Formats: sequence, structure tokens, C-alpha cells
Amino acid sequence: MGILDSILGGLGLPRNNYPDPCVMGDESIMSKKAHGTSETPVQSNLRWNCDQKTADNICNFNRHYAEYRGYWESTTFLEEEAATAEITFYDSNTGKPLFVAPRGRSMLDFIKETKSHGWPSFRDSEVIWDDVRVLPGGEAVSTDGTHLGHNLPDAMGNRYCINLVSVAGRPLDDKESD
Repeated sequence: MGILDSILGGLGLPRNNYPDPCVMGDESIMSKKAHGTSETPVQSNLRWNCDQKTADNICNFNRHYAEYRGYWESTTFLEEEAATAEITFYDSNTGKPLFVAPRGRSMLDFIKETKSHGWPSFRDSEVIWDDVRVLPGGEAVSTDGTHLGHNLPDAMGNRYCINLVSVAGRPLDDKESD
């Protein structure tokens, strides 16, 4: 049980437990490591021309803040991916796959929802739960300690509002290529 769970439980306040298939984690995932909350800094060649310094700060030295609303539109994401059937989004630190979108909706619907909220917005079916956890306060993180964003449920269910810089990594076998 994490510190936040202890405090909330001790105050008689409810913990946020999100419905399945959401996999909950605890505060220990975000404990101090060699590079902030992660063992390693972000990759040097992030996809979509995402800024490495911004990514490193958000992924590893931050628990609450985000890239600015609409940041993803200032990157090459739309130019490179708009015609793609399905995109795998990788952890910017480790290169592990975290999300695959769109699933259960069209690319147009994924882009519309992302534009509407200002950040890439994923649904439960698009999360790779082997490597993603949601903490009791709603923070979405990788199992390796990368801050991703937050779960902000709406009328359609869980919505993971994720920083593009946190999921702009390259796959493990492709870290050095452009």
C-alpha cells in the first residue's frame, strides 16, 4: 500500500479504483531512481520531432504537469501518422510499447478526440496493460516509472490523457534509427 493510500484510508476517503480492465499500481512505481522516477533518461531520437528536454522533464522529473495543450499538433505526428491504420506508442525512456491506437474506432475518431481534449486520448482497449498502471489519484505511469499523463474518465469510460512526449519513444530494437 502506498503512502497516498494510507493517508486516504486513514482519513476515511475513498481510493480511486477504476473499473476493469484498468490495472492499478501504487506509489512505489514512481519512487526515486537513477534518473528521477526512471532508471534512464529519454531516448535521444524521439519520434515526431518531440523535444528531448521537454520529454525528459515531463517523463522523469514531474508528477503533475503536462506539455502544453495542443503540443502534439506542433510536431510531425499528424503529417506522419494520419493515414496509418494503427500506431504503436512506445515509452520515451525504455522503448516498451504502451498504447496501440486506434482500436475499436477509426483514426479520424482518435484524432477528433485528441484535438478536442488537447492531448492524445486513449481508451481501455488501446492500453497495453503489461506496461501501464494507474495510480489511485489517476496518474497514468509506465511500470518503469515514466510519467505518462492521467486517467480522466468521461461518459464513455476511462480516458487516458497522455503527453505525446511520454510515448514518442522508438521500439527497443529501433532506438538508434531515425
